Amino acid sequence: MAPPETPEETDARGGIDPKLLEILACPLTKTPLRYDASAQELISDKAGLAFPIRDGIPIMLIDEARELRDDERRA
Repeated sequence: MAPPETPEETDARGGIDPKLLEILACPLTKTPLRYDASAQELISDKAGLAFPIRDGIPIMLIDEARELRDDERRA
């Protein structure tokens, strides 16, 4: 089993720190987010919004989020 990554290692490979993901919530619905590594976004399925991650920093502003298409939403 591999040792846990440090935040620097996670950021270096283009990810987001799992501990940060645990505490972040959608600013609109206050529900948990899921991480989309390929799009570098945090997804709020309930709000139907995708929040961008720029330079390893989640941009949690509703005005900066994009609306999800129907095929991107989870049930």
